[in-house]
Amino acid sequence: MKLHVNKSRNLWWIISSSIILAGIISMAISWQLLGAPLRPSLDFVGGTRLQFERDCSLPNNCDEEVDINIVREVATSQGLADSSIQLIADRETREKNGVLIRTKTLDVEKRTQLESALSEKIGTFDSAKKQIDTVGPTLGRQLFNTGITALIVAFSGIVIYLSIRFKLDYAVFAIVATFHDILMTTGIFSIFGLLFGIEVDSLFIVALLTITGFSVNDTVVIYDRIRETLKVNPDRPIVEIVDDAVNQTLARSINTTATTLLSLVAIVLFGGETLKNFALALILGFIAGAYSSIFIASTLLAWWRERQEKSNPPSAGTNEQLTANS
Repeated sequence: MKLHVNKSRNLWWIISSSIILAGIISMAISWQLLGAPLRPSLDFVGGTRLQFERDCSLPNNCDEEVDINIVREVATSQGLADSSIQLIADRETREKNGVLIRTKTLDVEKRTQLESALSEKIGTFDSAKKQIDTVGPTLGRQLFNTGITALIVAFSGIVIYLSIRFKLDYAVFAIVATFHDILMTTGIFSIFGLLFGIEVDSLFIVALLTITGFSVNDTVVIYDRIRETLKVNPDRPIVEIVDDAVNQTLARSINTTATTLLSLVAIVLFGGETLKNFALALILGFIAGAYSSIFIASTLLAWWRERQEKSNPPSAGTNEQLTANS
């Protein structure tokens, strides 16, 4: 079955616009509530993160789930009322036997006092599962600035490379498609941050850079097929050429994305907590990248070339020369 992507291109654009708009709204709400468009982790804002899990091997220690209100009362009594508190579930039993607290920077004495106070109220903690991380605010700002700089450099390099290899309109729409993927991923993560408390750390920046490369690679494959077809059949309508190029590369795009997603889903299901959000970001970005390459980048190029043909119809004598420059 042949896929006619340009026939329903308005639908593809509406779907993308709706998801991106929902993400932008979520980022605006998050900015009002959290002071950032995404829920930042310790990597960016600095402070101390403490994770405690009860020792369920002790009798009656895990009979009831942790009450978050009790945890908040303990934190308030320790002068940490503005802390971010989240309950975490045990991997095996799926019961909420742990607590994750993100707060201002604490020294060893204050961390010990907080742990002791919590242990008295909600049960004895398993020392083997205790996690404590401290990051200074200066390092957090440096990580954020470095990440943004890396993204800007990556986008600039893509524009230069595609402008040399193809034409400027190819480069522009490839960047639009890539920006589409970045916005979609960050928007969905912003929604997840508000609904489920999912935070973004320095690995999220790495995920965005990886998504950028994956998306552009997929788009270049389709654009290269379009360019080759234009050289061979310069008189064919651009819509037909784009549809053919998408169908000829469709199996490759689906197979590449599907095999990559299998590994990432395995990391989300069976990997450690550190890599889970990183893999989730890649899953969202790779799906968005495959979608944008097939339904956004290709249809935008066809729409633009149609406009050019209508405004500047090429004469028979110059048709071959114009095509050669495509």
